Amino acid sequence: MWIISGAGAIIFALLTVIWAVQNKDARWFSYVSLSLTALTLCAFYSNGAGRVVREDWVGLIDIMPAMSKTLWTCTAASILINSIAFVKKKK
Repeated sequence: MWIISGAGAIIFALLTVIWAVQNKDARWFSYVSLSLTALTLCAFYSNGAGRVVREDWVGLIDIMPAMSKTLWTCTAASILINSIAFVKKKK
């Protein structure tokens, strides 16, 4: 589930940039992208919590270190990309 919402967040972030460059109102794309980013983080956290409940320690060791850094990077990128529409709109 987190892969689907993460891919959707990326797609809507790109649509935000495209529409902002074309001087169109991209606020809804930004809203959807940031919402999907939040849902991605929640879904991934839920996945990790499920592994703890099942005591799948090997799965946690394999997934959590790399994905933690990736999710931080993608979240920061999503915030920066979606801010383009707001900065562009103020000018």
